Amino acid sequence: MSVTELLQAAQFLVDANGNKKAVMLDFAIWEELLTLLEDLEDAEEIRRLRKAGEEAVPWEQAKAELRSEGIDVSLSIA
Repeated sequence: MSVTELLQAAQFLVDANGNKKAVMLDFAIWEELLTLLEDLEDAEEIRRLRKAGEEAVPWEQAKAELRSEGIDVSLSIA
């Protein structure tokens, strides 16, 4: 779903004068917005690290390193 479609799904609560006071979203839309925001945050972090000259590490290598430190890297979706 595009950002425009996500935003068009928003419903607004208004006061007696018609002023927007709150937003209501279907929970599935909320989850999609959260995913989008997390992806944007990740992309910004990647840009920052590249600008700082940080080296990219393949995911499999990163998982192996984390596991060797006793960190659980199994992905579970609730």
